Amino acid sequence: MQIISEQKHLLISPRKVRPVIDLIKKMTPNEALEKLPFIKKRASEIVAKVVKSAISNAIQKGMDSTNLMFKEIVANEGPRLKRGQPVSRGRWHPIKKRMTHIRVVLTTRKEIKRNESKN
Repeated sequence: MQIISEQKHLLISPRKVRPVIDLIKKMTPNEALEKLPFIKKRASEIVAKVVKSAISNAIQKGMDSTNLMFKEIVANEGPRLKRGQPVSRGRWHPIKKRMTHIRVVLTTRKEIKRNESKN
């Protein structure tokens, strides 16, 4: 069974979130939650919230949190807020404030082994 948790419209660039996700991708969700507070990036707090939500969803569905693994964790680009900076001679320099959609998909270790044996 797959457990999905998403957080959308976060006002932080996906480029700033992806390095944090790359660090925790190979860990278990519980291990990731232990290490995320020590990463000195603003994105680490945001990613921790989404991972906590995914673990809570799994527990709600009756799964054991110790057997969970990340199947997918991605930071995709959301819509952009288009703002501008007025400059000389009546001109305008565009500023794009990028948003992020974070998606976490958890699965159990048993399902990963089953899928590998089928292939």
